Amino acid sequence: MSGTEQGTAQRIDPSSDFSAQFGTPGLPPLPMTASNQQKDAYWFKHVYQGDSMKQLTLRAVVMGGVLGMLMSASNLYTTLTIGWGFGVAITSCVMSFVIWNALRALTGGGLSKMSILENNCMQSTAAAAGSSTGATIATMFGALLLLEPVPAGKTAADVSSMSVSPWWIVASFTFGTACLGVFLAVPMKRQMINHEGLRFPSGVAAAETLRSLYSESVEALKRAYALLVGLGAGLLLGVLNTSEGALGFLDRFFAAVPIRLPESFDFPGTQWVKNNLWYGKVAGGYSFETSLLLIAAGLITRMRVSLSMFAGSVLLYFWIGPWMVSLDQANAASGWAKDSAGLWQYDKANASADVVMNIDVLGGGTVLAFTRWSLWGGTAIMVSASLAALALNWRTIVRAFGTFGDKSSGPDPLARVEVPMKWMVIGLIPITILLAVVQIVAFDIHWWAGLIAIAMSFVLSLVACRATGETDTTPIGAMGKVMQLTFAVIQPKAVMPNLASAGVAANAASASADLLTDLKSGYLLGASARKQFLAQFFGVFFGTLAIVPAWFLMIPHKAALEKYALPATRQWEAVARVLTEGLHKLPDSAKYAIVIGALVGIALVVIDKLLPQKWRGYLPSAMGLGLSWVIPFGNAFSFLLGAVIGWVWEKASPKSSALYAIAIASGLIAGESLMKAVLSMAATAIGIVSGGTP
Repeated sequence: MSGTEQGTAQRIDPSSDFSAQFGTPGLPPLPMTASNQQKDAYWFKHVYQGDSMKQLTLRAVVMGGVLGMLMSASNLYTTLTIGWGFGVAITSCVMSFVIWNALRALTGGGLSKMSILENNCMQSTAAAAGSSTGATIATMFGALLLLEPVPAGKTAADVSSMSVSPWWIVASFTFGTACLGVFLAVPMKRQMINHEGLRFPSGVAAAETLRSLYSESVEALKRAYALLVGLGAGLLLGVLNTSEGALGFLDRFFAAVPIRLPESFDFPGTQWVKNNLWYGKVAGGYSFETSLLLIAAGLITRMRVSLSMFAGSVLLYFWIGPWMVSLDQANAASGWAKDSAGLWQYDKANASADVVMNIDVLGGGTVLAFTRWSLWGGTAIMVSASLAALALNWRTIVRAFGTFGDKSSGPDPLARVEVPMKWMVIGLIPITILLAVVQIVAFDIHWWAGLIAIAMSFVLSLVACRATGETDTTPIGAMGKVMQLTFAVIQPKAVMPNLASAGVAANAASASADLLTDLKSGYLLGASARKQFLAQFFGVFFGTLAIVPAWFLMIPHKAALEKYALPATRQWEAVARVLTEGLHKLPDSAKYAIVIGALVGIALVVIDKLLPQKWRGYLPSAMGLGLSWVIPFGNAFSFLLGAVIGWVWEKASPKSSALYAIAIASGLIAGESLMKAVLSMAATAIGIVSGGTP
């Protein structure tokens, strides 16, 4: 790979040839030093099969749309309760395959088998419907509802969600931002997937899942059995670690059969760390979750990114975070004080209203929220690294947009397969107008500020897509925070513009990352990116039709919203409160962290550019470091655990690792995400019928 194509991304292993990523035996080798045009020609000749089988069909779109509509409601529920939405791509692949074959059996074979590319196209439709449209409804519109004051003499039940955000605003905003993300992904696809080879772990897992389901070769069957083992383990674990109170019938079952797993375990030595580093408090997110999703993603992501995430998280939780707390304690008006035994205690009632804390103390003075402070520095690393990589690769980016062509390179072998750049231009014109009008009319955003929000969405979508490509984690919240910080300057002390601009960026970033994840699957399977793009676009319609009524049915008023835990929604609300009251509410240390993070991100990209190829694998990943200050310690640990398992397995038995590792990891991701989606859908359905009590 040429120097101009280097960045911060986790690429194909340089020790292997270009064909290794496709997992198809017998492909002729192609050196990693091949030009981009040679890679495209190779893929078109040896991998592409979009002309030999069905792909974009009515049944694939309808099946994907229906599944996506169900999953959009389930992801809305999980976002309200735990602040997390589960992946749709792998879940929809498995569900579609099982459902369609069940229908074939019921009709006595009257229905023909759905091709692997049809299933892949269905996956794109379901992903758009299931997650692209609902990424910010629970957070952005939920925060707006929480911030709405209760009139005198009224209760929270009298503040209806429809009065705060009418249905047409929710629908047009949701549809417009999802479409924006879909179209913004167009110029990123060839660079990130075809040429850089970003991993997009869920995309790889989805492709592996489909291969195992459809292939009948001996090797593929072994992988299929491995995937089924992982699938079964994931399904079982998805039930056993279901939190108490999620579903009444499960609570009754576990009361009779006490086999429920706790949601998390304390790490060994936690008590010592609390007493000696955290002043007797608990650090939020410092626990090992009984989930295999992130462990499996770490096995696919590999060591460089995972180790970078863990190292950054250790730095935060064991040094920087405690140091920031000590700075707060040095301020007598912060609410920190020593008791009679000489131990530090925190009492918010004793804190001055003028004091800006470095580290928030939650849970009645018992929980240190390190990531609320660190997300500013972590986001700065990711944003600056992506912008620096963009600047250094300007020739490649220009070619991706098609502004200037390389006239000496000959015809483009993928001209009729890739999405034409003119589609993006044609699509963005009405989408920009729609979103500008909605922002002006519904959220009091100045017209020029609304256009800035839309323009910034491209940059932030680029960041989010790179993070997803490396780590399988889309930093939607972090992208929203960047926009909130920007609008704190552009339109200070204005809550609605602050949240709405963040919603534009976050939903667009989510949709772009979803599409590229699906396009990664299609690329590995030999699908037409153009047809997948259309499937994703159709899915936005299905998702909007489902998520908008689901929102108003589940959250008819403010009182209904306040019954949920709302971890993500309350974070959006808190940041909006801080930033709209002025940047002086942001601690000076966070401002320094932003500057330092930006310099670190730029430095890592420049060093990566200058280092010889053989040394680049030892350089920390900018995206990994950035995410380490956005996600909890437990998540970073799970990523590293998965990467270590993969590394040890590969060293001990390279052959079995190559045969089973990705398959098992894919099965674990598919199984647990499928079960969580099913349980969430059940909880949603029961909650709607019973008035919100599952």
